[in-house]
Amino acid sequence: VQLVESGGGLVQPGGSLRLSCAASGFTFSFTDMSWYRQVPGKEREWLAYISGSGNSRDYADSVKGRFFVSRDNAKNAVYLQMNSLKPEDTAIYYCYADLRTTGSDPAWGQGTQVTVSS
Repeated sequence: VQLVESGGGLVQPGGSLRLSCAASGFTFSFTDMSWYRQVPGKEREWLAYISGSGNSRDYADSVKGRFFVSRDNAKNAVYLQMNSLKPEDTAIYYCYADLRTTGSDPAWGQGTQVTVSS
């Protein structure tokens, strides 16, 4: 199982970024996926969820209306479109695969740094 995030970087407040997570080693279209973020010294924060089919989504209040999760099951990829970024969005962003329904442990990517600063 492998999850590889990309797309992080430095962006000015009000700007946008699109994160990608490339998945392999499991049946992606059957797997619910989520995005989390973590600031050093703080707990990891759940941001967004998308079901395996892509028909169900949910968001944390902190990002609702600004962040949008999507997936392409043909490409085994999940995305996080982040708009109207704020300095408080600065964090390491992680992709998460909920493999518990298959009897496996959940999987995490290595993370990608997002820095929002002028």
